[in-house]
Amino acid sequence: MPSSQGLRILFITSEVYPLCKTGGLGDVSAALPVALRTLQTDVRLLLPGYPQVLAGVKYKSKVAEFNELPQFPPTTLLSGRLSLSKTENIPVFVIDCPGLYRREGGPYMDTLGRDWPDNALRFGLLSKIGAILASDASPIAWRPHIAHCNDWQSGLTPAYLHFHPGKKAATVMTIHNLAFQGIFPPGSVIQLGLPPDSFDVNGVEYYGNLSFLKAGLYYADHITTVSPNYAEEIQIEPLGFGLQGLLATRRRHLTGIINGIATSEWDPATDPHLVKNYTSKKLSDKAANKSALQQQMGLTVDADTPLFGVVSRLNHQKGTDLLIQVAPQLVKIPAQLIVLGSDHADLEHQLSTLAQTYPNAIAVRIGFNEALSHLIEAGADCFLMPSRFEPCGLNQMYSQRYGTPPVVHATGGLLDTVVDCTPTTLAQGNASGFLFHPMTADNLLNTIKRAAQVYHNKRNWQRLQRNGMAKDFSWHASAIAYQKIYGALLA
Repeated sequence: MPSSQGLRILFITSEVYPLCKTGGLGDVSAALPVALRTLQTDVRLLLPGYPQVLAGVKYKSKVAEFNELPQFPPTTLLSGRLSLSKTENIPVFVIDCPGLYRREGGPYMDTLGRDWPDNALRFGLLSKIGAILASDASPIAWRPHIAHCNDWQSGLTPAYLHFHPGKKAATVMTIHNLAFQGIFPPGSVIQLGLPPDSFDVNGVEYYGNLSFLKAGLYYADHITTVSPNYAEEIQIEPLGFGLQGLLATRRRHLTGIINGIATSEWDPATDPHLVKNYTSKKLSDKAANKSALQQQMGLTVDADTPLFGVVSRLNHQKGTDLLIQVAPQLVKIPAQLIVLGSDHADLEHQLSTLAQTYPNAIAVRIGFNEALSHLIEAGADCFLMPSRFEPCGLNQMYSQRYGTPPVVHATGGLLDTVVDCTPTTLAQGNASGFLFHPMTADNLLNTIKRAAQVYHNKRNWQRLQRNGMAKDFSWHASAIAYQKIYGALLA
């Protein structure tokens, strides 16, 4: 077995920040490989050749051509490097297939928000090239020990490798969000070059269709997901989304590893988006960000009124509907609310109406603004994250790092990363936020009121803030956990 320093990992992903990102997968694909490389692991990314990827990857050179894959158009494999940190240029393989990837729009949808009709072919090619590079059929000299697949877009890689007769890498399949499964008509099985007998309940078949994600979960040597609690939740309804039976049978090969955060980008001591930087030792400097945020958003500038912040997609999963229900009562506490986000038009409209009704206490900004998201994390007193389910979540970790205790629903990664504030946990020194369960408007409102009460006890509030700011949410521990899984597969 190779040492950790000798491990070679092919990290197969459909998005990577800052080139292309639709959610947490893009963040993980940028951060985890960098953290693994600091542990002397040879990680190389495999990406589809979207226009922004071709533009962003440097020092590109052709390393292989695939002109005889009968299911796919002629394809060129490029090698290059991508700057993902101040010190690390990650080696990257790019699949250059103009007919599948060089088009306007996002990775999965066109400019009108419709799924690309050939997504099965587009991500079948990503999976296929991943499998080739991870086997003795690879045309290049570098051969990985592990093919690390991410979400449904690379879910067919373990299936292709399973049916490859020669030498091949071990496979890890990471679930970032089980709700997205890559489901396509049964004819896709033959179209993508999978054996007909793979279309079976013990294979890639999912209620009469082909599921990329199920293929990955069934054939991968090991499965990971992005928090320990989410790993348990997806083995039962409703968060199993029809795959709970398969995941329960594979529980011995399923591990939850909490994501980290980019601690250099999210650091209140150095964040360039803040009005005034601060640390846990100079928490008084945080107040300047609150007053600046209140002023910028048109709220009454008031240091004594607790200010609750939200940065989120505005949809049912994120609990936006419950937030709207409780907002009028939140104002009466008294408290203030700032919301930044977008998604469902009806929820956006309801929030905007609340802002018009309570202009001094509620402010809403529809869309996304990176600088404002940082200022909300620093300027808010408390962060609201009432998600119905949350595989991992990042904002609750940003919030604790910024001394902004989060109010969260006790689910998924939120439960793994936030310790509820009680007299006992405050005394023990590990309280870092506020948890509520079950998922009801009354429970959310009561927990907001509980947070407001603690806020007015300045001594306890500062203890709570410092507890959160002392936590280590870096990627280092996560990278070590992944490295242990890699090593166990090769033992």
